[in-house]
Amino acid sequence: MSSDPWGRVDETGTVYVRTADGEQVVGSWQAGSPEEALAYFERKYEGIVVEIGLLERRVKTTDLSAKDATTAIEHLRLQVDEHHAVGDLDALRKRLDALVATVDSRREERKAQKAKQTDEAKHAKEALVAEAEELAQSEQWRSAGERLRALVDTWKGLPRLDRKSDDELWHRFSHARSAFSKRRKAHFASLDAQREEARKAKEKLVVEAESLSGSTDWGATAARYRDLMTEWKAAGRAQREAEDDLWNRFRGAQDVFFAARSEVFAERDAEQGENLKLKEELAVEAERLVPVKDLKAARAAFRAINERWEAIGHVPRDSRPKVEGRMHTVERALQEAEESEWRRTNPEARARAAGLTGQLQAAVDKLRTQIDTARASGNNARADKLAKELEGRQALLDQALKGLEEFGG
Repeated sequence: MSSDPWGRVDETGTVYVRTADGEQVVGSWQAGSPEEALAYFERKYEGIVVEIGLLERRVKTTDLSAKDATTAIEHLRLQVDEHHAVGDLDALRKRLDALVATVDSRREERKAQKAKQTDEAKHAKEALVAEAEELAQSEQWRSAGERLRALVDTWKGLPRLDRKSDDELWHRFSHARSAFSKRRKAHFASLDAQREEARKAKEKLVVEAESLSGSTDWGATAARYRDLMTEWKAAGRAQREAEDDLWNRFRGAQDVFFAARSEVFAERDAEQGENLKLKEELAVEAERLVPVKDLKAARAAFRAINERWEAIGHVPRDSRPKVEGRMHTVERALQEAEESEWRRTNPEARARAAGLTGQLQAAVDKLRTQIDTARASGNNARADKLAKELEGRQALLDQALKGLEEFGG
């Protein structure tokens, strides 16, 4: 058994408190030692002491109503009378009795104060109602909404009036808030619908983006991601929380794809860099074939170089035009040498060129004679027309003569 000046615990675990009327049963304790039982119920006693102290301060320093104070006192008295704590319960009863006397002595004073406060509260609530009714017509949705919420907080901080007056003012106040809320909801209804449509559209974009994240079709997939980004921007904004979540998923899918692509491209670029060095060496080798001295040998050598070229593989895209252009330059030089050789060694082509030149020369001579005849007869219009025709034939003749020279005259 364990005990202290205000309580004890017997062998069965029953806890008692000592009072002026004798010992009272506090409760039963089976969870631990007797000392722990006494300590537990002593803490409950201290809790009641704290509550009484707080109530005493409230009664002395605040405008706590007599009714509320009495209710609080009875609540505490019930805790004391139920004997669920170990300590000087009689002292607590005396403090509560004294507190009752204090409340009674201030009741009349409080009644006069309450009348004054009620009048002030009525004027304050009427001012809140007037402001709320003015704000109900506002289109400054954010600032007016914030102000109305602040007015509600202010209202809650004011004391209640008599039921009829308070209900009438609250009805006007609530009606003003409701009117503003309805107007604001109507204003944002279409915006909410648009955000929901944006959410649905972006959800589809996210699903597609995630399905593409493992693709190795680098070009087509990167292009599709660009299109998806364009569609994302065009879809508008969803609700903030949904927007952030969808964007994180969308961006995450892209990051997976582009990280994989970058890794592959880095390996490819290294390989293509080596390929470029090899092709540049072949380009140098091909360029040594120009100017062409032995066409047959040069052509055979170029074919061999080209076969080695094709076996090497791709080079970096930015470098491709330059290195391939060097090979094309050599190839054109070979083609021009071949054409020149063909013209020199093809008697049929030379005969056709000579025949064409003779026909054009005859046509030019004939036109000159016709022009002279027309001018001699005074037909200048016909002469001018024939002169234009002569100009065209002469140009063809000059071109044919140049081609004939390429056959060795």
